[in-house]
Amino acid sequence: MMRVDPVPAPAGLEIRARRFRLPLAAKFAVAFVGLVTLVLLINGVVDLLLNYGDAKRTAIEVQREKAHAAAERVESFISEIESQIGWTTRAEWRRITPEQQRYDFIRLLRQAPAITEVAYLDPSGREQLRISRLEPDVVGSGKDFSTAPRFIQALAEKVWFGPVYFRRGSEPYMTVSVAHTGRNPGVTVAEVNLKLIWDVVSSIHNGAGGYAFVVTASGRLIAHPDLSLVLRDTDLSTLPEVATALAARRTGANPDTTDYGIATAFDGGSVLAAHAAIPRVDWIVFVQVPLSEAMAPLYASVVQTLALMGLGVMLATVAGTFLAHRLVVPIRQLEDGAERFGSGDLSERIVIRTGDEIETLADRFNLMASRVQESYETLEAKVEERTHDLNKSLDDLHKAQDRLVQSEKLASLGQLTAGIAHEIKNPLNFVNNFASLSSELVEELQEALQPAALDPKIREEVDEIADLLKGNLGKVVQHGKRADSIIKNMLLHSRSGSGEHRMVDINALVEESLNLAYHGARAAQPDFNITLNRNLDPAAGAADVYPQELTRVLLNLMSNGFYATEKRKTVETGPGYEPSLSVTTRDLGESVEIRVRDNGTGIPDSVKAKMFDPFFTTKPAGEGTGLGLSLSHDILVKQHGGAIDLATEAGQFTEFTITLPRDGAKAAQLIVAAEKSEP
Repeated sequence: MMRVDPVPAPAGLEIRARRFRLPLAAKFAVAFVGLVTLVLLINGVVDLLLNYGDAKRTAIEVQREKAHAAAERVESFISEIESQIGWTTRAEWRRITPEQQRYDFIRLLRQAPAITEVAYLDPSGREQLRISRLEPDVVGSGKDFSTAPRFIQALAEKVWFGPVYFRRGSEPYMTVSVAHTGRNPGVTVAEVNLKLIWDVVSSIHNGAGGYAFVVTASGRLIAHPDLSLVLRDTDLSTLPEVATALAARRTGANPDTTDYGIATAFDGGSVLAAHAAIPRVDWIVFVQVPLSEAMAPLYASVVQTLALMGLGVMLATVAGTFLAHRLVVPIRQLEDGAERFGSGDLSERIVIRTGDEIETLADRFNLMASRVQESYETLEAKVEERTHDLNKSLDDLHKAQDRLVQSEKLASLGQLTAGIAHEIKNPLNFVNNFASLSSELVEELQEALQPAALDPKIREEVDEIADLLKGNLGKVVQHGKRADSIIKNMLLHSRSGSGEHRMVDINALVEESLNLAYHGARAAQPDFNITLNRNLDPAAGAADVYPQELTRVLLNLMSNGFYATEKRKTVETGPGYEPSLSVTTRDLGESVEIRVRDNGTGIPDSVKAKMFDPFFTTKPAGEGTGLGLSLSHDILVKQHGGAIDLATEAGQFTEFTITLPRDGAKAAQLIVAAEKSEP
């Protein structure tokens, strides 16, 4: 699984994270519900305003129609009484007998319960007959009513309705006079008990709480469902709707705009009242209904509107919550996925199947994560590759630096030793030559003294001294030659090469060097024995080298290996140790590798740093000059452009690895020639 170190959030983001934030679902739900509520509210307010106007107009029209209907019913009541009286006002009625007239009046009282008293006035205005429910009948009283309004107005207007009066201070009455037809008519006068209008008013139904009542032009109550108000001769002229109607009648205002209104009823409640006039008797019929009842349709509409608004808000809340859930859940999945990506977990993917833009966004996130993961993996591989290359380059640089330092050091020492060797070689030649010559002169002296007659003792002493001189001179010559050999090796350091370079089969050269080294060791030490292992790569092929110099190097390394195994053998006398030396070749393409490994004493770390220095040796005095490895390093590096590396473990093994370029000798020669040509 690919993981990337999490990146800490910037300080600004942490501050915003600590700040209160309303969740997106809540914002969406509030916005959705608020929008729906606003639309419903506006629609409800508009509907209420429209419904209020319609309901008010409808209620007013209804009340006005009921008022006119009530007025017509009251007027019909009066007309009915007028009609009942009318059949006693025919022209021939005054010519019938008094008994028949009395009989007709009694029948009239029976047919018209509201008439309590009826009288006949002759054409002169004198009362001829009076039939009453409350008083005794009067016949021919002759009471003069010729100047009374009931007689005069009846003759003038045919029908006269007198003012309302209260008999005995309780029941309302009205006088109705009807003039007879024909010439020189009389008048029938009836006293009408208006209490019976109560039946008419009570029968007018105006909703559950509404009712009708009738007042005179002065505001006195004539009829009312509450009969006690009528019997108490109630004055309603101060009641708001009555006062308004009376004022409109006095001012002559347009009845279409003043015949209705909202007023306060007896009980203090608000009522919607309308009225209609009965011109014949100058009465006013009022119809009123409680305002709450009149506006009940409006209130029902308000309740319905509020209920619809509540239902709409509830549905909007449910729908908003559902949509917010559908919207927010994928967004939270995106948020969790982005948080995982931010924390470095690029292995998981965001799975959203909404079929909309959020799913597309999730796919983009997943694609981005895949590309980032791929980029990280590629980057890590590149970093590892570059790190490996850099480490290798650094190792090569360190090796090259060590070789360069070693080469420079050896070059300096080579030049120094070459100078010293050159200065020593001449006097050493004199020493060697004169020592040899002196030895020959000693022999010649002995030969010259041979014929001389010398005392035997003296001759013995002379021969003894001559032998001593010859022995000493021989030692001088021996050590002089050894010194000369050392000087020759020293001079080899100053040479860039000896002999000619050519293509040589490496395996053959190694095999030859190994045989020479082994037999040389056997010649110097007959009991020397070691196991030789050969692992020669057939593909090693040939390389351009100085054969003699490379043979010298191999012989030196192999001789050192033999020496190390012999030294270890002297220490480990047990049967478990078996000396061995292995040589290996390997084809490296543009170069060839030669390894020489022995299982001798190994080389301690304290020696490794100085083992290629000239004249450094760990062998006892007289067994080594300390120039072998130094000379080998010089030959391999300078003359062949190669390298020599060492791997060793003290007490276990030592392995030298020689790397020779295929054309190392030629290339090195060109480099040396170029260096020499530089000023």
